[in-house]
Amino acid sequence: MTVYNFSAGPAMLPAAVMERAKAEFCDYKGCGNGIVELSHRGKLFTEVIENAEKNFREIMNISDDYAVCFVQGGASMQFCMLAMNLLEKGKSADYADTGVWGAKAFKEAKLFGDAKLVCSSKETKYDHIPAFDTWTRNPEATYLHITSNNTVAGTQYMKFPEVLPNVPMIADMSSDIMSRRINVSDFGMIYAGAQKNLGPSGMAVVIIRKDLAARTPATVPTMLRYSTYIDEKSLFNTPPTFAIYLFGLVTEWVKEIGGLDKLEIINNQKAARLYAAIDGSEFYKSPVAKADRSRMNVVFRTPNEELDAAFVKEAAAANLTGLKGHRLVGGLRASIYNAMPMAGVEALIGFMNEFERKNR
Repeated sequence: MTVYNFSAGPAMLPAAVMERAKAEFCDYKGCGNGIVELSHRGKLFTEVIENAEKNFREIMNISDDYAVCFVQGGASMQFCMLAMNLLEKGKSADYADTGVWGAKAFKEAKLFGDAKLVCSSKETKYDHIPAFDTWTRNPEATYLHITSNNTVAGTQYMKFPEVLPNVPMIADMSSDIMSRRINVSDFGMIYAGAQKNLGPSGMAVVIIRKDLAARTPATVPTMLRYSTYIDEKSLFNTPPTFAIYLFGLVTEWVKEIGGLDKLEIINNQKAARLYAAIDGSEFYKSPVAKADRSRMNVVFRTPNEELDAAFVKEAAAANLTGLKGHRLVGGLRASIYNAMPMAGVEALIGFMNEFERKNR
């Protein structure tokens, strides 16, 4: 029995990754200990973390100007950690409010300094990304923060804002990292919670330009300083070893299936197929502007809330789980991250067609 998990996170992992983790959980490479029992300073785990970073750098084309850090706490921890490290005294930071998580990041930044909104689509329920020529950017800002994919609202940047001189762009890429080709060098820092495209929950992966870490005030606690993770190679304390291990397996899977360019093609095909089914129906509607529709989180609705609830219940009975929309917006949401196969999308479309036939 195949169950397709459309949850926004923690999300499904590739089947091949889960099978390998199952095989190695109790006895890693014949050492007699499970992967979660290995010392983080031992030879076996050193190979795990070094290979994980190496694979990630290769897949994302990350230059030596950037550090890759594995940080506990997920992306929400990064909302404050970012501001504590990089929001320079006497300067302001620019934030784009394009969804729930961008708004949360902005709220946290204001606790540590002067943060200003350059745009917001809140009044229209975050149904689009505001056009860049409407943004009120500060050319002297200490950084610009964006959320590349808005998991709740179902929007995504198809292009990124212009990088202004001396204003590094910071991106929360939690729900679309390693799903498409980007130019890492356009960003001062990228961070992502692992539980969507990278592995299990509880960890964030941070890609940060090394020179930016020098901005950190001396008053920031050791465990919340990016320089600590850079200098100690994410091993200052015991890191989330199992999350790093699974992250490494996911990066190996990406390489095995053909790399990021191949994965992007597959992701585009999945999204196009599902949106075509929605647009071809008079029963289902997407509230998102077509130009900004996410290829990771497909948000849609039936004619009313009662049918939305029935859809979720009946879909689960048909082994299609996690389709309930976020609690703040309701409706339906199909998260089709890297690990979701086309077969899962086709199964969902088949269910949608049958549900519409019975209820229109």
